[in-house]
Amino acid sequence: MEEHIKEYIKEFLAQKTWAVVGASKDPSKFGNKVYRRLKKCGYIVYPINPNLTELEGDKCYPSLSALPTLPDVVSLIVPPSVTEQVIDQCAELGITRLWMQPGAESEAALQKGLAKGLKLIHNECVLVQTRPS
Repeated sequence: MEEHIKEYIKEFLAQKTWAVVGASKDPSKFGNKVYRRLKKCGYIVYPINPNLTELEGDKCYPSLSALPTLPDVVSLIVPPSVTEQVIDQCAELGITRLWMQPGAESEAALQKGLAKGLKLIHNECVLVQTRPS
């Protein structure tokens, strides 16, 4: 693991507010597993999915810009082409921490994020790094 990734993981997990882009109602999907795990670990978590109005009783938002408050960390569980668009949104909104779940990253997304000065975690699963207390 790249050394800065270890530091980023500690930094990201110390934050309180997360957004899960690609949140899903389907319990077998990672967009649902990550959302539920972060909530169980005590984080404030906003689900982002333009096709849902609620997720497990919580209001679901169509985009990051629709959130009532900016998250400290954005977890991405979407195809790389969507990740590349979300990177632009994060940069515009001033969100600097992005965790790309395996499969959400691409070389283009990584280069774009780095060029915009964002802190990126990739090739790491947030499910592996978090444990409910």
